[in-house]
Amino acid sequence: MLLRQRLENLPVGRKLLAALLVLLMAVLLVANLAFISAAYWISQESMAPQALHTLGRLIASPPLSQEALSSASAAEGLLKRLDDYAPLRAAVIYDSDGASLAQLQRGEELLLPLRVEQLDSWRYSEFRTNLLVELPQHGNRPGHLLLVASGELPGAFYTGTLTASGAILFVSILLWFAVARQIRRLVTKPIRRLEELSRQVTREENYALRAGRGNQDEIGSLADAFNTMLMRIEAREQQLKRARDDAQEAFDQAHNLAEETRHSNRKLELEVQVRSKIEKKLTGFQNYLNSIIDSMPSALIALDEQLYVTQWNQAASALSGTRLDEALNQPVFLAFPPLKAFLAQLKHSVEQHKVEEVERVTWSKGEESRHYALTFYPLMGGTGRGVVIRIDDITQRLSLEEMMVQSEKMLSVGGLAAGMAHEINNPLGAILHNVQNIRRRLSPELAKNQQHAEQIGVSLDAIDHYLHAREVPRLLDGIQQAGTRAAKIVSHMLSFSRLSNRQLAPCELPALIDQALEIASNDFDLTESFDFKSLVIQREFDPALGPVPGIANELEQVLLNLLKNAAQAIHQRDDESLPGQITLRTKLAPPWVEVQVEDNGIGMPESVRKRIFEPFFTTKEVGQGTGLGLSVSYFIITNNHKGQMEVQSKPGQGTCFTLRLPLPAAPTHSGL
Repeated sequence: MLLRQRLENLPVGRKLLAALLVLLMAVLLVANLAFISAAYWISQESMAPQALHTLGRLIASPPLSQEALSSASAAEGLLKRLDDYAPLRAAVIYDSDGASLAQLQRGEELLLPLRVEQLDSWRYSEFRTNLLVELPQHGNRPGHLLLVASGELPGAFYTGTLTASGAILFVSILLWFAVARQIRRLVTKPIRRLEELSRQVTREENYALRAGRGNQDEIGSLADAFNTMLMRIEAREQQLKRARDDAQEAFDQAHNLAEETRHSNRKLELEVQVRSKIEKKLTGFQNYLNSIIDSMPSALIALDEQLYVTQWNQAASALSGTRLDEALNQPVFLAFPPLKAFLAQLKHSVEQHKVEEVERVTWSKGEESRHYALTFYPLMGGTGRGVVIRIDDITQRLSLEEMMVQSEKMLSVGGLAAGMAHEINNPLGAILHNVQNIRRRLSPELAKNQQHAEQIGVSLDAIDHYLHAREVPRLLDGIQQAGTRAAKIVSHMLSFSRLSNRQLAPCELPALIDQALEIASNDFDLTESFDFKSLVIQREFDPALGPVPGIANELEQVLLNLLKNAAQAIHQRDDESLPGQITLRTKLAPPWVEVQVEDNGIGMPESVRKRIFEPFFTTKEVGQGTGLGLSVSYFIITNNHKGQMEVQSKPGQGTCFTLRLPLPAAPTHSGL
């Protein structure tokens, strides 16, 4: 790399001289190599075979061949006479049997064949020029002479070649010096003159200087191009001078204009500052309004006259699932598809400037149905007409209204239940007392009955036999069971109508639930073909839940009633492939404790769900239910425990009852 850099940095003349010198040396080297190779080829291909043939014919003469084959010593002596023959490398004389008699080798010893028969295989591995000559022998088979030519040229040849090369090199150097002188005169000096001129122009900045034309070659063309460049630069300098004068004049005018502009800028700066303050206040006010709108629980959507969205708060994004950037400048029925059904009312509100209200609409959010109230307010102002949509979630309000209506129904029925209970208790007491007296009067075990029967001549055993034959005792049992059942209904009505003044005590809900399950599985008989123990009971109890204030036996009554209803709903299913399951949950949700009883039974329609807690309302057949179980349970939870009770159900998907019991208030510590 260093040699290449040095060569690249040489002047042009030296580069040409160096290239010429390298060319001469390469030509000389190639010529010598070609000459030596040609001489070697000629000696091997022409001279050596010819010399071997001449030498072979001489030795093959009858006198010499007869002498050479006479004995090994004679053969060896003949070969020694050939030792001074330079083109010969080796020689072998074979007798009439083909065996070697004598050998001659010069230089490094060669592996020559010992018999004539081996000559063919030897020639495959030895590439030297060789000749096999037949030696005639009088009265016997002929012998053979193998001659091997030398592959080396004589030393005189190399000496002469080197001398000639040296002479050629000397003449070439002389020619190189002559060519170098001409290159310096014709190439180097004109380039140096151009270089000096360019340095002078740069140093003096005098673009009027010109280079001499010189020869009609590339250097002369370069001088012409250089002169043309100087002429253009000189013209450009004159233009620049005129431009500087014009620029100075323009600068003076601009300076005057700048003074005037400076005064105008000061006024503009004051106006910009005032406008910036106004914009900041407007931006802050806009952000404040946006924060107010986004903080509202209602979904607010502002539309222009074409019903395209111009305002969209966070509640609207949460309700519709559409982000603000996706909703703006979009038709409202694309940004919020459920509003497409109200396009006519929206247009009517915009055109007639009237408030339109939709009291209740139900939309599904996931698997849950929510209820909403819609209000459309017309917009009037300088920016054009439009409408504002307000969407309020009224699901909780409707639930509270239903609970209030239910509570009012319970209160109104409570007074009626109290009066009816007192009126029914008296005849029920007489019926049950008389049934008991009839049993006593017909009993043959009482002595007084025996005495009266003997007085009138009647056998008590015969009467007893007659009564059993006519199933009178069974009829009395039915009267007593019906009376007892009616007494229980009256008792429930009385407990429903009375205000509870019982004291609440801490209760362990998991223990109460397990006790209610045990009673339901052992004593609770639904039907003959249904077993409560076949149901799958799933417990999901909150481990963080502690004791809850309540009345244990009343809570147990409520749980037992809910378990009974769940088992009956599961038994009424048509699909028996899915096992019946009741899931019991407890969850801490301050300020409440929630207890849920969920089943996978037949469920109930919405019309039944709304009336499920009304007294005497039942979907069961006559004689199978009183319609007071859930109403009494509702009264126990809401009145006696100040809690809440609600139900969620869908036909074919099961039912879930939720009980909410209030947590005890945390004690407050006051310091003095």
